Amino acid sequence: MRFMLLVKADERSEAGLPPSKELIAAMGAFNEEMAKAGVMLAGDGLHPSSKGARVAYAGAKRTVTDGPFTETKELIAGYWVIQVSSKKEAIDWASRAPFEDGQVEVRQVLEASDFPADVFPPEEAAREDALREQMRRNVSKT
Repeated sequence: MRFMLLVKADERSEAGLPPSKELIAAMGAFNEEMAKAGVMLAGDGLHPSSKGARVAYAGAKRTVTDGPFTETKELIAGYWVIQVSSKKEAIDWASRAPFEDGQVEVRQVLEASDFPADVFPPEEAAREDALREQMRRNVSKT
């Protein structure tokens, strides 16, 4: 099972202020621990919403809104993607993140097997699996 650990933004991250040197070191050690345990698939911090944009959809119409976005509690400052055997294990890893305050949201990633075959037919699932494998190869090249 794959899970995303979503690190919620706060006023500091939205102001573009970097984490402290100590927190950077602690996050590096945490990343290394997850990598050595074989659970970490990806993880990155994100620039503040002032450097981003949102695309809204209404039928064929697309509306782009440039950041910053004011509802900080709903914004993401970073993430990890991990592969573990259960939601409990994902929560255990999230609980070990080296934060003194803030919030990490734990969300399971949808897999092809989560969809009924009439919605996501096996041939579509196979094509999706092949695409994911290609993406893994692309990542390993960098």
